Amino acid sequence: MPKSEKTEFDIILWGATGFTGRLVAEYLSKTQDTHGATWALAGRDRTRLEQVRASLGALNASSANLPIVLADARNAASLDAMVARTRVVISTVGPYARHGNELVAACARSGTDYCDLTGEVHWMRRMIDAHHEEAQKSGARIVHTCGFDSIPSDLGVLMLQEAMKERHGTHCHRVNYYMTRMRGGISGGTLASMMQMMEEMAADPSVRRVMGNPHALDPEPRRGTREERDQMGVRYSAELGRWTAPFLMASVNTRVVRRSNALLGYPWGRDFFYAESSSFAPGVKGLLTAAGMTAGMGAFMAAASITPVRRLLEQRVLPGPGEGPSAEARENGFFEVRLRGEGTSPKGGTLRLEGKVASQGDPGYAATARMLSQSALCLAFDPPATGGGVLTPASSMGSTLIERLRKAGMTFEVTERPPAA
Repeated sequence: MPKSEKTEFDIILWGATGFTGRLVAEYLSKTQDTHGATWALAGRDRTRLEQVRASLGALNASSANLPIVLADARNAASLDAMVARTRVVISTVGPYARHGNELVAACARSGTDYCDLTGEVHWMRRMIDAHHEEAQKSGARIVHTCGFDSIPSDLGVLMLQEAMKERHGTHCHRVNYYMTRMRGGISGGTLASMMQMMEEMAADPSVRRVMGNPHALDPEPRRGTREERDQMGVRYSAELGRWTAPFLMASVNTRVVRRSNALLGYPWGRDFFYAESSSFAPGVKGLLTAAGMTAGMGAFMAAASITPVRRLLEQRVLPGPGEGPSAEARENGFFEVRLRGEGTSPKGGTLRLEGKVASQGDPGYAATARMLSQSALCLAFDPPATGGGVLTPASSMGSTLIERLRKAGMTFEVTERPPAA
């Protein structure tokens, strides 16, 4: 049975002392959406948690006495005690494959809703296999990827599909996602998660197979088609009129969108096609930029796949855990995504819609803090769109979360495109 609403807290923020955890705490402290909510800071180090609480109190006097909950990621009993006290847990403690197993297990057992910002596909697959059925029985909604991975993708596609259905009575059979504008930094925690994935891929062929499967997160994974493989080189997009390059997060986002389609009962069709790329200017400058980005990304991934080089990058080059962009950089960041969808009319003609998802603020930090916090508030206070399980943002919260994010300042909009000649 789902957890009773009669709990001590509405939300517990687990990992409040980390870089992203502090940003989420600041957002929850400042947003009016948290007014009336009971929430707490959680981690294993009281002194550091008290320091975070003091900094929040300086921003908002009402946060000066926030409760503190102590628990340890490797102590199942302490996690069971923690999740029993709340309706929703936010987790910002990564790498999740290293630190997240016991917390998800505790939430699945207790019926406590959970959201995080992981992009670790192999770990999500493990959580699905280990806890989906148990979470269905307990009523726990375990929702991964509630940040820049993969809310713009997952909710953007849902928005486009719902608009196509409402306006034309059908769904898009094909959607292409283009990252058109983005400015943002990267933190040590994100890099630690990436390095953890590279390490596991190097050591375990099964992890490589999961990461390479376009349908890795489907309820029953199947082999994808050649067309569904993530873009690896430079291409010219005729529909966009721009050069494109691989998008770093495509290997996460595309799997999440396909899982949403499956969990929703395949409303978009079992052959629904979805792909992601980064887009650049149409001329020679755009081609050279796309080529340079592709080469740089390939060189970094190749270097990180070699254990001694990966260790050197971690120790001497890359930012460590707890480090990230400055406040100014976070405020000046932004992203804009365009989604091009196509469907078929009853008369056989091609229907076209374009979706836009955008936000001010560094995508991985300022914008992610907003998306993750609003996801937790949605789980805590809004009528559930589904029962329990290891879910996705679209399948668990859907349009309700889109409306929350619009009210929180994000752009989610759909426009008609001219029909095909």
